[in-house]
Amino acid sequence: MLQEPKKQEKQSEALYERAVRLMPGGVNSPVRAFQAVGRQPFFAARAEGPWLYDVDGNRYLDYVCSWGPGILGHAHPKVIEAVQKVCALGLTFGTPVPGEVELAERIAACVPDLEMVRLVSSGTEAVMSAVRVARGFTGREKILKFAGNYHGHSDGLLVKAGSGLMTQSVPDSAGIPAGYAACTLTAVYNDTESVRRLMEENRGQVAAIVVEPVAANMGVVPPKKGFLEFLRKIASEQGALLIFDEVITGFRLALGGATQYMGVHADLHTFGKIVGGGMPLAAYGGRRDIMSCVAPLGAVYQAGTLSGNPVAVAAGLETLRILMEDGGIYDRLEARARRLESAFRSRGLTVNRAGSLLSPFFAPGWEKGESAAVEKYEDACGCDREAFAGYFNRMLSRGIYVAPSPFEAMFISDAHTEELIGETCKAIENAVSFSE
Repeated sequence: MLQEPKKQEKQSEALYERAVRLMPGGVNSPVRAFQAVGRQPFFAARAEGPWLYDVDGNRYLDYVCSWGPGILGHAHPKVIEAVQKVCALGLTFGTPVPGEVELAERIAACVPDLEMVRLVSSGTEAVMSAVRVARGFTGREKILKFAGNYHGHSDGLLVKAGSGLMTQSVPDSAGIPAGYAACTLTAVYNDTESVRRLMEENRGQVAAIVVEPVAANMGVVPPKKGFLEFLRKIASEQGALLIFDEVITGFRLALGGATQYMGVHADLHTFGKIVGGGMPLAAYGGRRDIMSCVAPLGAVYQAGTLSGNPVAVAAGLETLRILMEDGGIYDRLEARARRLESAFRSRGLTVNRAGSLLSPFFAPGWEKGESAAVEKYEDACGCDREAFAGYFNRMLSRGIYVAPSPFEAMFISDAHTEELIGETCKAIENAVSFSE
């Protein structure tokens, strides 16, 4: 059952006061600061199943799931047991360990066309490495990405489109030399003509098209019918590689990720979140001929002291084992996410969903039940952020934690029971106010 949080948040407030003196914004990742919803963050103490507990003793039904890894719920007993066993043997060795091989085999068994894989420690590292491999394999420098698609914070990928299409993009962060971004072309997600135009203007220069097969960092925005197929076709025609950034969608949409879910094949894939079972682990991989460019086989260098860390590998192995052996988990997640989608739609919101990923949008016209479609970055930016902040705070006051940003996804876990989904649907009816 849901529990309304206590009024006092003294320990969280005290911790935040200490944090802001030592960390930029008091956090180690920007969205945790809760600035978009006009409040200070709470500090978590522990989590179990679908529940997150703060340092003041408040309990929240968690739909953030650590931004995606928690597909089984928090602290799954079998995952915890696997991690504890490995911890007792040592935390890091700097040599190969058996678990690395087993995890690589498990990933390859799930993902179509993935023949070789390299383990790293973060999604940013995975995408950065995949892009380097694409450049090394093709001998080309330029990358095409999409406005609103987030691929980590490496210099060349923190780029936005600005006003209209640009053949040379500008950095979306201070501290990035313009030359880094000059090789990044930015197209409009779900707009095939913008891609065609940029590819033609830069024919023979594009190493790879990098895309979130389901955008999940401008809120959830699924691809239009035929969009991914078009990317596959034009990449092949022009000798570029297609990279699916599946840091979020990998093992979330299906065991085989976007390729299994949508039937479109990429040359390279990147994974994070679920593949590490809640630990700092990510991976990139693809065709054997492409991955053979990576050192020590080839000239593309990439390394990491903690890559394939035995503790993280143990968490990822056990998580994937559970997903592979539970034949009904994806159907359960789909059904529960569909119930939440219906609840939001009943309040006049636009809802985008792909499997157990979804986002409600306070798009123009939502107050009249005529909420506009959200199909690209500009659509997401045009939504009512003040209304979202009101919704977030009302949900939190009812003991439900959703992402503190209108540009993040809502994640469903297997620990969200039918009863809890029902209670969430009732809370949505009260939290989405037409008087905003």
